[in-house]
Amino acid sequence: MEYANFIARCIEIARRGEYFVAPNPMVGAVLVRNSDEQVLAEGWHEKYGEGHAEVNCFRHLEMSSYRDVEMSECTLFVSLEPCSHYGKTPPCAKLIIEKGLGRVVVGMLDPNPLVAGKGVQMLREAGIEVVVGMMEQECRELNKRFLCLHEKHRPYVVLKWAQTADGFIDRKRTMDNGQWTKGTHLNSALAISTPETKKLVHKMRAENMAIMVGTNTVLLDNPRLLNTHWEGRNPIRVTLDRHNCIPADARIFSDGIETIVYRDRTDWPYVVSDLAARNIHSILVEGGTTLLEHILQTGIWDEIHVEVAPELTIGDGVKAPQIALPETYEEVDGHRLFVKKNE
Repeated sequence: MEYANFIARCIEIARRGEYFVAPNPMVGAVLVRNSDEQVLAEGWHEKYGEGHAEVNCFRHLEMSSYRDVEMSECTLFVSLEPCSHYGKTPPCAKLIIEKGLGRVVVGMLDPNPLVAGKGVQMLREAGIEVVVGMMEQECRELNKRFLCLHEKHRPYVVLKWAQTADGFIDRKRTMDNGQWTKGTHLNSALAISTPETKKLVHKMRAENMAIMVGTNTVLLDNPRLLNTHWEGRNPIRVTLDRHNCIPADARIFSDGIETIVYRDRTDWPYVVSDLAARNIHSILVEGGTTLLEHILQTGIWDEIHVEVAPELTIGDGVKAPQIALPETYEEVDGHRLFVKKNE
């Protein structure tokens, strides 16, 4: 039996829950009959607080023509170690034992201290054969945000900005008598992204639990920071207000979405530590330059996404953070999309 093929399928179906399960990990499960390698049922973690992948896999089995299969003659493949604790749902390891499985193949162990090998231990103590570490790197990539929270004790940090060909993220703007300036001709933000690249930004908002901008961005643009062009939830909104100058009617406080404002402590190491304490496993930082450069100086980041408009120049304005971009890029609507990882 080719274990890797079935774990690859687990990873594939796990991604179906990508925009809905945070802060939980994405997990897929596949039940296979040993004698002929027939896939009997599949399941994935679909929504935070609801059934895990293993639960959904067995539920789908009960609705299929294979519901009377001899479970001891089957193998359950799962991309992440089955949980062993009572949370919003009962332990999946206990369910697997009750079902009488003969073998379980696990992509990787769960670093969550509530599990961390205890699920595998429960299965083995019940006499179930357990294989661990199949396609582990691929399983880690699937849940890099979840792993960052539990291994580095901070959110996975993604920095994002768009810049002109001559290296500016915006024209120079000021507040107009303390009033919101968004929409005015002279003080509106420089339009760099295209409709298609804007969709990709909203995809990134859906992929991350939180989104952050600096004080100046809130004051100049009065943004809502919603995910309106991609499926999934709106991210938690985060900003800094060290001088207590963000008005109470700012749109960052609208729509009934949680907003976190840091006033007394605004240094990045503290912010990421506090976000981790709130169980936030990832954050997308959209700027501006002052905030982005502060984060870059700390070295506490994981990915940088830069959109470059190769035909747009403005000569003067707000300089983009100065980093060396990779040689490779993806092209969308004539714009170049670069991804740099903090190796």
